[in-house]
Amino acid sequence: MKSKFPLLLMLIAAAITQGCVSNKKYAELQTSYTALQTKQTELKQSYDLTQRELEGSKTRVRSLEEQIASEKSNRAALQDALTKCLAGNNQGNVNIAKLADQITASDKYIKQLIAAKGKSDSLNMVLTNNLTRSLSQAEMKDVDVQVLKGVVYISLSDNMLYKSGSYEISDQAGATLSKIAKIIMDYSNYDVLIEGNTDNVPIKQPNIRNNWDLSTLRASSVVQALQNNYSVDPKRLTAGGRGEYNPIADNTTDAGKMKNRRTQIIITPKLDQFMDLIGKPVTK
Repeated sequence: MKSKFPLLLMLIAAAITQGCVSNKKYAELQTSYTALQTKQTELKQSYDLTQRELEGSKTRVRSLEEQIASEKSNRAALQDALTKCLAGNNQGNVNIAKLADQITASDKYIKQLIAAKGKSDSLNMVLTNNLTRSLSQAEMKDVDVQVLKGVVYISLSDNMLYKSGSYEISDQAGATLSKIAKIIMDYSNYDVLIEGNTDNVPIKQPNIRNNWDLSTLRASSVVQALQNNYSVDPKRLTAGGRGEYNPIADNTTDAGKMKNRRTQIIITPKLDQFMDLIGKPVTK
């Protein structure tokens, strides 16, 4: 997509050079330019999120294809063993029956894997849509949602969640947290991990020793808000802090530090639910 910015800048420069642009007109052009910059940033963020989700889906599909190939190879070996057993009938009817049962079980598992491959993308899409359906465009600037293998990751910026340099929830965060709490309530059988993360700048607060403390206190604040303000069952909630040791961007830049200062809400199925989501039976 060709950028409109160079053309707009040329028009502004030409108009100023000719001395025929009023202050009002210049302000309007500047506003248009800023709006276009904002739109481009939003499109870039949307594109990056789509690419990450696509890569996650591709990895999931590749894994399922490998499992299918492996199981088909196993089935072929079982069929070969059964054929030899039937031809010689040297191992008795018990072994023949056992091989036949194993082949049947293998066929069933292959069908489950194929079905899981087919529903993987649609499952992720449904979960993502459920999570983002009530969030406004403005809220999405501070909220990043990803769904990978049935696990929902919601990353919230510290600028939106907390008062500056504090672990107290800001007033503006309430509306967004209430919407996320609604989704958590919808998935009532899922566990919820609240995980705090910081940049690598040492904290300078008399009552907070280091970034470990800050990240854990922030996660605890979100957990208590979900419990006390939005009635999320505390038995489902876990608060944890990872300090500065789980960065997703370069801490040498301000933009990177801003990305690293975040709180993740991770909504996770229990083991039996998770295995059902990916189409694989739980081994007892």
